[in-house]
Amino acid sequence: MRLSFRIKQHFLNAFRELFVHHHGSLEFRSKLFALVLAANEDVSTDNCSIVKDIGMQIYKNDEDRADLLMMTTKELVKKVKENNGLDIDTLAEHIQKELKIVPRYAKKIDIESLRQLLIFTHDEDTKSYQENILEFLQTLKEETLHTKKAQIAKDEEQASCKY
Repeated sequence: MRLSFRIKQHFLNAFRELFVHHHGSLEFRSKLFALVLAANEDVSTDNCSIVKDIGMQIYKNDEDRADLLMMTTKELVKKVKENNGLDIDTLAEHIQKELKIVPRYAKKIDIESLRQLLIFTHDEDTKSYQENILEFLQTLKEETLHTKKAQIAKDEEQASCKY
């Protein structure tokens, strides 16, 4: 990774809400990736490169934003692994709460992208656990899109009017 990006990353971590455009959306996506990754005891750098590749697709080859997605995901996984005030259940609760506040984020739950993170899982129990997490996210997405349809449409209309 470029030194200039690392310096920028440390600065942005401290002031993410102020300097990162649509930081809430990026953090939500990071939580999704971290939820799946943290279920695996053996998170490797290959998993992080998959997150970056997916980020490059999402953010249309904006490498800085894809790197930021990857770094934020790594940060969250590290917090879960070190039991630093965050565990898998708490992360899932955060995702649920955010969807109640911003239901349009449900459209950002891309199960096929998240499924790519299972490629490097070799333990069958862990893979089964990750599959259950994907099912949970799919159900959460469908329920949110169904029950909050009117609010999502209104929020998207307001967002398009602002820009």
